[in-house]
Amino acid sequence: MLRAPFALALLTISIPAATPDPTIQKIVREVSEERVADTMRKLTSFETRGNFSDPAQANRGIGAARRWISEQFRGYDPRLQVSFDSWKVKKQGTRILRDVEVVNVVAVLPGTTNPSQRIVIGGHYDSMNIVRKPNAPEVGAEGSEPAVDDIIDFEKSIEAAAPGASDDGSGTAVVMELARVMSKYSFEKTIVFIAFGGEEIGLVGSSLYADKAHSEKQQIEAMLNNDIVGNDVAGDGRSENGSVRVFSDDPADSVSRELARYVRSAAQTYVPAFRTELIFRADRFSRGGDHTPFAADGFAAIRFTTPVENLGVQHTAEDTFEKASPRYTANVARVNAAAAASLALAPSSPQVNRETLTGASKGRLVPNLARGKSKYDATLRWKDPHPPEDLAGYAVVMRATTAPLWDHEVFVGKVNEYTIPSLSIDDIVLGVKAIDRQGHESLVSPYIAPLYPRKPIVLSGDPAGAK
Repeated sequence: MLRAPFALALLTISIPAATPDPTIQKIVREVSEERVADTMRKLTSFETRGNFSDPAQANRGIGAARRWISEQFRGYDPRLQVSFDSWKVKKQGTRILRDVEVVNVVAVLPGTTNPSQRIVIGGHYDSMNIVRKPNAPEVGAEGSEPAVDDIIDFEKSIEAAAPGASDDGSGTAVVMELARVMSKYSFEKTIVFIAFGGEEIGLVGSSLYADKAHSEKQQIEAMLNNDIVGNDVAGDGRSENGSVRVFSDDPADSVSRELARYVRSAAQTYVPAFRTELIFRADRFSRGGDHTPFAADGFAAIRFTTPVENLGVQHTAEDTFEKASPRYTANVARVNAAAAASLALAPSSPQVNRETLTGASKGRLVPNLARGKSKYDATLRWKDPHPPEDLAGYAVVMRATTAPLWDHEVFVGKVNEYTIPSLSIDDIVLGVKAIDRQGHESLVSPYIAPLYPRKPIVLSGDPAGAK
């Protein structure tokens, strides 16, 4: 139903209905619950994937696990470019107990026509068993929070069993299953499948990877992090097998928030029986994951997590395959597949900012949004430096400032400027997206007013009231 401010502009506009892409439907169908289960079962068979376990062991520990993951990647398709992204990390802080090699296992599926644009699908393969010291104080007990050193017996934790079925064998299984399925197809953009190391000791592997990508000015359009997506029953008995939480960082129109909205839309199209619940915060309260450093480096990054975490078994020897749900994990993989494939086949997002050339704000990027000649219209302008050959055109989207999702859309064709008469740009949020002839849609580029730094006011002479 059209709200009053929108009605005048949109009543006569016909919006083309989105048609599901048969290729993406096929990709989603090919995700195998059985293969996901086999992967999760195999990852737990290494007994521990702790970062400080002996990497030279043949069938136990983190070294054996990453070698197996690499072998699987290599066996999926010869187009996958598989490598170890290795880092020598010095002993530091309270979690990196000794010098350690942190290794990300990476498989790159090169894009065809737009390979510089990258979509990263990740999960961490390391695991952890937090062995508590005898009589250790409880976290959150009355009084000051106990220090980590007062709670954890780190030396015992190193060799303790840490099967990590849900945390995060499940996320790794999502990554590997999507690499298996999607490597059989071609995409315009590059897809990077990553099993991260070092997550349990401070997001080390993902931080190093994201920082390097930022320094190299890589164009990572989206990062999908899968962490604790392996169980559908919580420790208190609550069960939920029909939805997954999607966390995205503030503010309301951050690149991560736009990615979350996109994922929800793709999931509704291709996995309609499985809900994506958007959670508008960076992660679970006061917690983080491998998407965190990507978001900090300015990339669009979100986290998938079950709504019924089994907190009692996380980071213990009880996080076993028997307590996991491969069926649930497979559904999360299907949501990832729908979103990643849609993005990888879609045009790049339009550019809605322009550089100011004069005045005090010279050199700043500001949204190319104005009030039009009448001063009471909304005039939007955008650029698309490299439009695809199969571009159908652009759509303007809008929503109330208090609305979580885009709720109105108007297809405007192959233009780079559009005016909506009698629409106040103060009262709503506007954005633009590109659409190709197959119906693939880019991420929305929202028009966001920049925050200008407040400058001190210089006074001449003594300030008023000075004696």
